[in-house]
Amino acid sequence: MHACLSCTTFRDSVHSVAFSHDSARLASASGDGTVKIWDASSGECLSTLESYRVSVRSVAFSHDSARLASASSDGTVKIWDTSSRECLSKLKGHTDSVHSVAFSHDSAWLASASADRTVKIWDASSGECLSTFGGHRRSVHSVAFSHDSARLASASGDAMVKIWDVSSRECMSTLQGHRGWVYSVSFSHDSARLASASGDGTVKIWDVSSGECPSTLKGHSGWVHSVAFSHGSARLASASDDRAVKVWDASSGERLSTLEGHRGRVRSLTFSHDSARLASADRTVKIWDVSTGKTVKIWDVSTGKCLSTLEGHRDSVRSVAFSHDSARLASASTDAMVKIWDASSGECLSTLGGHRRSVRSVAFSHDSARLASASSDGAVKIRDASNSECLQTLNIGRILNRIQFDLTGSYLCTDIGTIDISALSAVSGKTIGIGARSGKVWIGKVEFNAF
Repeated sequence: MHACLSCTTFRDSVHSVAFSHDSARLASASGDGTVKIWDASSGECLSTLESYRVSVRSVAFSHDSARLASASSDGTVKIWDTSSRECLSKLKGHTDSVHSVAFSHDSAWLASASADRTVKIWDASSGECLSTFGGHRRSVHSVAFSHDSARLASASGDAMVKIWDVSSRECMSTLQGHRGWVYSVSFSHDSARLASASGDGTVKIWDVSSGECPSTLKGHSGWVHSVAFSHGSARLASASDDRAVKVWDASSGERLSTLEGHRGRVRSLTFSHDSARLASADRTVKIWDVSTGKTVKIWDVSTGKCLSTLEGHRDSVRSVAFSHDSARLASASTDAMVKIWDASSGECLSTLGGHRRSVRSVAFSHDSARLASASSDGAVKIRDASNSECLQTLNIGRILNRIQFDLTGSYLCTDIGTIDISALSAVSGKTIGIGARSGKVWIGKVEFNAF
């Protein structure tokens, strides 16, 4: 089971997630009518774009990450400037809900798929509709450009996948084999393969040239809503109604791992551009990295091989974090312990007690000198990462699920706010923690103990 690096909760289902090309940001589209852009490392919400009155079904970044497209159930598509947050274009032409949007890799075109059974290609700069593709007999749920932007794939409720020649506007092939609605399509990076996800519970990998299906991946117990190739095309991820995300070897079809932790249908997933992280969404957005269970596993993300298995915790591991120099790895466990490991040898360097209940999150400062841990006992401990000495204990009185140092090491970013820790070393007794998030300010008393 992989470790979830961060998790954010919404008021309604999240229909789509997309990483920016530099993997620094993550966009989400929700049934609550919002489009949000997040810091993919800290989990902080950077901006909320003008809310829709209806559900937002899909989001996609342009290749240069300067623009973001969003698709809505009101039949419109909007293109946003990600810096200014201004709406550059509002594209009208579909007569029903738009389920999917995708930029071409040169960012010149934008494709949209709709419940009106059509696919449209737009000029991403002018907003002009360049072409409309018909041919599907039911709602079109997903579109994807090949990496060379020469072809476009579409997936429909008619159980078919179509591959279109973008220049000639002709249908090159119709792929049949699924026994249920097809919800998602994704091209491999070399454009030679196409993956499709279906309500029949399977994922199929197709040869784009021949139209043959050499692999059918089985293992989900529910409808499969989303599929994505890693950017090196070595792995394929799938998301399902069964609340699981599965990662597959894209060549052999072997299931490499199952990521569990979602409580609802997983509707969307996306790999970061470096393929080191995977984001998935139900009512929460989760960003996944290395594997954990009662053991900690260190993986080579390029090969998918397990480099080390670190054993020593007596219960489930809730969080892991590398030091900035990648020399050490910290782990936090339900056994109330924090362990620091040598990331190369796998040797346990130290075991840190002091928490009275499960430790939910752990993080190194940017200079790797300090380590923070947050526990279900309502306390945050900040330690010297070299000698394990406890420098500060902050009795927050609330459970924190995520903590992270800012770049200066003066603040702790948490899921309930930001805590200024820069002056705590000179303060005794009680101090005040102030945090702001999503337009709300949290103020609470923090008891400070120095050791």
